[in-house]
Amino acid sequence: MKFSSKKTNTSVEFTVEFDQKDFEPARLKALERLARNIKVPGFRNGKAPANVVEQHVDPNDLASQTLDIVVRRAIPQLFNEAGVTPISIPHVDVKKYVPGEMAELTISADIMPEVKLGDYENVKVVYDETEVTDKDVEDVLHRIAESYAEPKVVKRAAKKGDEVIIDFKGKKDGKAFDGGSAKDYHLRLGSGQFIPGFEDGIIGHEVGDKFNLDITFPKDYASAELAGAKTVFEILLKQVSEVETPKIDDDLAKKSGAFETLKELREDIMKNLKSRATYEAEEKYKDLLLNEIISNSKTEAPASLVQEQFESMKEDAFRNLRSHGMELEQYLEQSKQKLEDWEAEVREAARKRVVGSIIVQKLADALGIEVSEEEAAKQVLEMREVYKNDPKALEQLNNPDVANSIRNRMRVDKTMNKLVEINKPHAKKPAKKAAKKSEKKTTKKKASK
Repeated sequence: MKFSSKKTNTSVEFTVEFDQKDFEPARLKALERLARNIKVPGFRNGKAPANVVEQHVDPNDLASQTLDIVVRRAIPQLFNEAGVTPISIPHVDVKKYVPGEMAELTISADIMPEVKLGDYENVKVVYDETEVTDKDVEDVLHRIAESYAEPKVVKRAAKKGDEVIIDFKGKKDGKAFDGGSAKDYHLRLGSGQFIPGFEDGIIGHEVGDKFNLDITFPKDYASAELAGAKTVFEILLKQVSEVETPKIDDDLAKKSGAFETLKELREDIMKNLKSRATYEAEEKYKDLLLNEIISNSKTEAPASLVQEQFESMKEDAFRNLRSHGMELEQYLEQSKQKLEDWEAEVREAARKRVVGSIIVQKLADALGIEVSEEEAAKQVLEMREVYKNDPKALEQLNNPDVANSIRNRMRVDKTMNKLVEINKPHAKKPAKKAAKKSEKKTTKKKASK
C-alpha cells in the first residue's frame, strides 16, 4: 500500500494505491466470508476449500468483498500513521479498480481539530449562591398547607380563592375552536391557569348563572390561530366551594412526613432549600466557568459534527413547537422570521455547541480525567434500576452506542467538577446590589444627624 495525505485542522484526505500483494490475503478472507452462504456439493457450509468456493461465487461479489476488506484493514493504519483521530465515518471514493491487481482511491474524514486551550486553572468568574431566608421557608409551608386544602361547597357568589366547577365553550367568529371547551372543569379562581380575564370574569357569579366572557388572547399566545384573537366564552357555573386551608402547626408537620413538630419540618425545608440553592449556584458557576474558558480558547468545528448537531437541534425545535400545537411555518410567521435566517441562527448555535464539546474533551485530556470500566458499569446498573419497569429503556441500555454516550457524559461531569474544585477558591464574589448600598448610605446619614 502506498499513500499520501492532505490535512487541514478539521479534515484529512488520503490518496491510496493498492497492489496485488494487498489483495491476495483479502481475497482469501472474502472467499471465507462468502462460503458461509454458498452450498457447495459434497461440503458442509463454510467448509469448502477456497479454490472450490471461488468456482461457485459471483466474481463481482468476490471483487467487491475483497476491496471492502482491503480498505477496512487499511483505514486504521492510515489514521495511525498520520497521527490523527477520525470523528466521522471515513468516506471512500474509488477512482480505479482492477480486481486482484490494483486499486486507486481516496479516503477522507473529519478529524479531531487542534485546540489551543485558554487558562483553565485561574478563571475568575462570579460564584453567587442565593441566600435562603425565613420567608422562603414560610412560602414553602404555605404551599404545603395549600396542598392539603379541602374544598367545602358554599351557597354564595364566587370569589377569588374559591374552587368552581364550570362548563365552558370558547368561540371565535361564532365557531367553537379546538381545545376551547370542557364540561365539569374544576378551576381555582386566582390560580392564573387560564388566560387573563377568564378567572376574574367568573368572580361575582352564583351557581346556575349562564354568562358570556369576551376574552382577547395574548398576542404572544402559542397557537398562531388564537394569538391576539377576540373570542367569546359561554360559561355555566355549576358549583362554588370555599377552600379551607389547614393551619401551619404540628398537625400539618405530621401530615407532611416523618415529622413530629413544626420546628422539625421548618428545619428540613431550610436544609432542602439550602441544598437546592447550592446546586443551582454550582450549575450556574459551571456554565460561567466553561463559557469563559471557551471564549479564551481557539479551535474549529468540523463540518460533519456541525451538520449532525444542526439536524438534531432542528428536530428538537420541531418537536417542541408541535407540543404547543404549532408548525415551523406558523412560528416563523408569528415571529416575523425568514426560514434561512432561522436556520442560520440554529446552525451557529450548533457550531458553538460543537466547539464547546471539543474544548471540554481537550480539558478532560489536559486534566487526566478518565472513567473506568467499573465506574461506567456501576452507572449503567443504577440506570437499569431506575428504568426497571421500562422495557424499551432497558433495551437501549444494551446498545453499545448508548453505553458509550453514558461514559462520555460521566467524563464531562468529572471534568466540570474538577474545574470547579480548581477555580472556586478564587471565584469572584457577586456585586452588592445598588439598592442595598443606597440603603446603607441613607442609614449612615440619618445616624450622623
